[in-house]
Amino acid sequence: MAALIVLVVVAFFVLIVAIRTIRIIPQAKAGVVERLGRYSRTLNPGLTIVMPFIDRVRPLVDLREQVVSFQPQPVITEDNLVVQIDTVLYFTITDAKSVTYEVANPLQAIEQLTVTTLRNVIGGLTLEQALTSRDNINSQLRVVLDEATGKWGIRINRVELKSIDPPGTIQEAMEKQMRAERDRRAAILTAEGVKQSQILTAEGEQQAAVLRATGERQAAILRAEGEARAIQTVFQAIHEGRPDAELLSYQFVQALPKMAQGEGATIYMVPSEVTRALEGLGQAFVRRGDAPLPPAPPA
Repeated sequence: MAALIVLVVVAFFVLIVAIRTIRIIPQAKAGVVERLGRYSRTLNPGLTIVMPFIDRVRPLVDLREQVVSFQPQPVITEDNLVVQIDTVLYFTITDAKSVTYEVANPLQAIEQLTVTTLRNVIGGLTLEQALTSRDNINSQLRVVLDEATGKWGIRINRVELKSIDPPGTIQEAMEKQMRAERDRRAAILTAEGVKQSQILTAEGEQQAAVLRATGERQAAILRAEGEARAIQTVFQAIHEGRPDAELLSYQFVQALPKMAQGEGATIYMVPSEVTRALEGLGQAFVRRGDAPLPPAPPA
């Protein structure tokens, strides 16, 4: 029975020694080994063996990128305005030994360093510059923090300003300014629209007038050409018919009523050509055996 107890104790002791000897380090983790209280080596991911009761493995260090968000901090700008700035930080541990022995509380150290650097950077900018230069502020913060945390085995990947909150009165004034700016832009856009509309309307009217004038000109040309062709046709017909003086006199007399048409025609003057036409017409009737006409009065 005693031998069985001794055997169980020895097996338990061997199990404990095996557990303390064989260590498995997960991926993206690192372990710092201390031998008799002093730094010995850094354990990489995988299976490793340490000396029990001599080596001690400190808590594993996470090598993945980490994100930490800090509480809003009051910062005074160059124009003496207090703004609340909320920041978020992305960092990666690159050296497990340095982050274990160079700094006692890495997160608290990074937070205080971020606040100090943020106040130095924002203190040299006005509120308007701070609101419009976030990328520049982020770059400056990242450079300063990365340089300061390099000796701690920490690399600052990115610093982002989540929000910049000015005082309430300043926010109200900014909103009024933005509203006035939007109204001004809307008025400008409306005026531009009216201007373009008037320009397009004027251009349309101009083109329509040009088209109307062109159409009227073409119509006048066509009418003139038609009248010219009609006159030419009549003249050619008369020329081919060889009319005598009696026919011409008759046609002249037939055209007299048309010549008298008009609103202002009240007095009619009969020229000598009319008299001669009447005489020729009378002589034609005399030759045909009709009664002679009385002689016309002198013109």
